[in-house]
Amino acid sequence: MTNNSEKKVFVKTYGCQMNAYDSAKMADILADKGYVSTENSEDADMIILNTCHIREKASEKMYSELGRLKKFKEQKSADGSRKIVAVAGCVAQAEGERILERSTTPDMVIGPHAYHNLPAFLEKAKAGEVVTATDFTEDEKFKLPVGDRVAKGFSAFLTVQEGCDKFCSFCVVPYTRGAEYSRKVEDILDEARLLVDKGVKEITLLGQNVNAYHGEDKNGAIRSLAYLIEKLAEIKEIFRIRYTTSHPNDMTADLIKAHAEIEKLSPYLHLPVQAGSDKILAAMNRKHTARSYCDVIDRLRAARPDIALSSDFIVGFPGETDKDFQDTLDLVEKVGFASSYSFKYSPRPGTPAAGLDDQIPETEKARRLQALQALLFAQQQEFNRSLIGRSLNILLEKPGRKEGQLIGKSPYLQSIHTDAQGKRVGDIVTILVESASQNALSGQILSVN
Repeated sequence: MTNNSEKKVFVKTYGCQMNAYDSAKMADILADKGYVSTENSEDADMIILNTCHIREKASEKMYSELGRLKKFKEQKSADGSRKIVAVAGCVAQAEGERILERSTTPDMVIGPHAYHNLPAFLEKAKAGEVVTATDFTEDEKFKLPVGDRVAKGFSAFLTVQEGCDKFCSFCVVPYTRGAEYSRKVEDILDEARLLVDKGVKEITLLGQNVNAYHGEDKNGAIRSLAYLIEKLAEIKEIFRIRYTTSHPNDMTADLIKAHAEIEKLSPYLHLPVQAGSDKILAAMNRKHTARSYCDVIDRLRAARPDIALSSDFIVGFPGETDKDFQDTLDLVEKVGFASSYSFKYSPRPGTPAAGLDDQIPETEKARRLQALQALLFAQQQEFNRSLIGRSLNILLEKPGRKEGQLIGKSPYLQSIHTDAQGKRVGDIVTILVESASQNALSGQILSVN
């Protein structure tokens, strides 16, 4: 067995930004135990599959990966050493010991609320014990120190809330992440300051239902996301604040006001609507209507006229008629989105929608998705072109493919390329947008801020 300084861990992340944040945290925990991160799963001493249950066929992809890893684990054993394989994330939480019944590869099955106990689980696995940990407990993983992987680069995720109480009929999150849990204000501010000390200038606040945040301040008072953003904005080194993902019913008056008044808050909001038909929204248990969603948009645009919106859409939900789908297209036309994610409905085991009658044929779902995406892509192109001629403040984050080129993110989350001779990654610059494609912008630097 290699010594501690030579041990390697490979973390494969599926799905959302929350999983990316969790993966970085797990890597930091293991770094304290002598594990160095690697991009090569074959020679790793430990492999973590941080799974996501939202996307289609998530479990099948995980089992396929476990089958592939089995031979590497056997090879390691033949050499007289050991490869530890852990399944983490939402599939681990949802399926628990069923994973161990279907595959002999994992040494651990651990849900998102158990990551802070990873060192203890690792010792048990090394001793030959198969570990399962999928109970919901008070989430102490947030008390772990901020490591270099979490703070890698000049932009960072910062989880402020986990879980969801909405129980949309298609969604597994309440079952895999549990009830809504909000971190304390001071704990979040402390972590933000640690990130800033490591060079971070842009922070994205994460939560399954982030705008339902309701954390305690140091005096025990319950505070909203708007209050938290205001306090984060007071940290002078922070250049920009983003947050995702939100629910329309939690776009409170103070949060909308924050978009109008807090300059550091990005003028870009991801606000999933899922469908434009009130009948389908009710079947989804979304607890909002198409009109109430549009009312929120109107209030946001009144407060912040330059705000851009993105959303999530599900097509082919059980019972969706041609008229219901047309209602979705009509809503998209009315609102106008800068970008969006859209998917065909696929049943998630254990969710109420999985047992509904009147499932839509795959061919029809594919036809509707194609029509919706054509409209969304056209809107995205139109929005990107509307930025030509505008000056935008950008944080330069990484080198581009061309010599002297650097890439940053616009306030609206597009990549923006620029000839940055003499500039450095980490600089904040003003760029004049000169051209736009489907997914990116390019322009020239006017000044360094």
